[in-house]
Amino acid sequence: MDRHPIENIMSTTMENIRDMVDVNTVIGEAIVTQDGSTVVPISRVSFGFVAGGGEYRCGEHDKAMDAASERMPFAGGTGAGVTIQPMGFLVSNQSTVRLLPAQPYAPADRIIELAPQLMCELKKFLQAKNEDKQPKTTPPIPVE
Repeated sequence: MDRHPIENIMSTTMENIRDMVDVNTVIGEAIVTQDGSTVVPISRVSFGFVAGGGEYRCGEHDKAMDAASERMPFAGGTGAGVTIQPMGFLVSNQSTVRLLPAQPYAPADRIIELAPQLMCELKKFLQAKNEDKQPKTTPPIPVE
């Protein structure tokens, strides 16, 4: 049994979308910089797809043809749209991994991004201060 024409249209459209959008579109190819850092571009991909069609009968001549072929004339179409929006860059080096946004941050977003780094610095400061408060012990003086 032959496939219905709308199935052919939908299959062709989905294959074309699959070819356009792959994992490298969302997570780009890693780039290694001269200082040894790795930069990975990250994007948001959205797409929409629509398909439709119908079988139509126009007049008496078409009715005679339809009876012979048992199929009415088909009209259909599909459409698709793809949006790719750069989100930022994942930057990794030997000591840190950071996300650099492609769009400017609101101040609250910037505070949230810097919170882990601030906590790490605060922890180091408190540890250093705690070490300074502990009494210094001097080694015993040997008695001869």
